[in-house]
Amino acid sequence: MTKSLKYSIIAAVTFLIGYIFLQSAYYSSIKMPYVQETILVILGTIATMAVTAALISKQSEVELEKEQRVKIFDLKSELYIELIDLIREIVLKEKILKEDLIKLEFLTHKISILASVDVLEEYSEFIETIKKSAQDEKLSGLESDELSMKLANLCGKIRYDLILRDDKSQFAQSLIKKNIKMF
Repeated sequence: MTKSLKYSIIAAVTFLIGYIFLQSAYYSSIKMPYVQETILVILGTIATMAVTAALISKQSEVELEKEQRVKIFDLKSELYIELIDLIREIVLKEKILKEDLIKLEFLTHKISILASVDVLEEYSEFIETIKKSAQDEKLSGLESDELSMKLANLCGKIRYDLILRDDKSQFAQSLIKKNIKMF
């Protein structure tokens, strides 16, 4: 049961009990109209407080969820950019050193915490390509091209994971591949 539902139930029960009490007080004070008006004001105030408490509770819950999503988005973005920067360094050096593989290993642990299943699947294929290329420590032009294509596939999945959740994601991924092939 969510917090806002609990507060709503508590508010409803409080309102109901208060209403029954104030209704009995209202009918017992028929001879005194001023007391009846006071009872109605109290009843209205209680109802307003109950509804306001429920709304504020729900709003707080929504705000917390929003802040969590923003924080996760920021972490994912930084992580994915860090991965792309590491791959750029490797390709520019035209070597895959043991230190690069260690960095990549720890980056893999970070990615496994935050990434979606689709990104993890594509990342596995990307890692296999890097492992094959790292066997001789040198990065040939063909291996660099293959790495770029795998990275393009991975970027498509990352893009979908970060921002896009629509039918055009396949089209965007094909455009990314096409752009990479131009180099």
